[in-house]
Amino acid sequence: MRIPYPPALRKLVYRLYARRVEGRLDHTQVPKHIGVILDGNRRWARADGRTTEQGHQAGADKISELLGWCEETDVEVVTLWLLSTDNLDRPEAELKPLLGIIENTVRGLAADGRWRVHHVGNRDLLPTATQRVLKESEQATADNKGVLVNVAVGYGGRQEIADAVRSLLLEHAARGTSFEQLAEIVDIDLISEHLYTRGQPDPDLVIRTSGEQRLSGFMLWQSAHSEYYFCEVFWPAFRKVDFLRALRDYAARHRRYGF
Repeated sequence: MRIPYPPALRKLVYRLYARRVEGRLDHTQVPKHIGVILDGNRRWARADGRTTEQGHQAGADKISELLGWCEETDVEVVTLWLLSTDNLDRPEAELKPLLGIIENTVRGLAADGRWRVHHVGNRDLLPTATQRVLKESEQATADNKGVLVNVAVGYGGRQEIADAVRSLLLEHAARGTSFEQLAEIVDIDLISEHLYTRGQPDPDLVIRTSGEQRLSGFMLWQSAHSEYYFCEVFWPAFRKVDFLRALRDYAARHRRYGF
């Protein structure tokens, strides 16, 4: 029979274990760009007897902790998938409060003063109020020197590639480039220059919580050579030790870049 430990003792054991894992972490092997699929808010809420909105809020509250851990371990770029293009089809009763939580979260990241906030996604698909929050937060944090935080809102991997190609075509149409000329010069680098993350390094590591083992369209282009880490825990319950385990697992891998 398993003997339950008192909560205070469990917390002490957890802190000691997390400190041990962190102490063994080689900071030279830490990924510079981490993508995170924040999955499991609704299932966490159901398991804990809470509402869907409370689940989304708990997930949003976890973000500042994650960014603090990234700062401590020298991660330079974090991409957070907060709302997919598919999520926009959710019932209004769920989508409206979720958008409100996202708006408050992005405002909070901007007000913190440590992060550079950058929106990745199709802004035109979002309500006007959400668009305004994303734009103002980007502008307010443009000169910050901390971790670059990509907030993926209204984001879909296929949508991004379609938008990149559309942007490329419009740019060269304005220059008077013929289709024949464009066909001669189009390549991977040219398309990359029109992605939402242009100018940024591709993610070294992609973390997905909740036990699901798929990308669901997250950074399809950029993650071609990324390492993946799938974690069983729901996002609101994600702990520092879970994060450190992901970094430790990444550091132990030999990256082959597709070979």
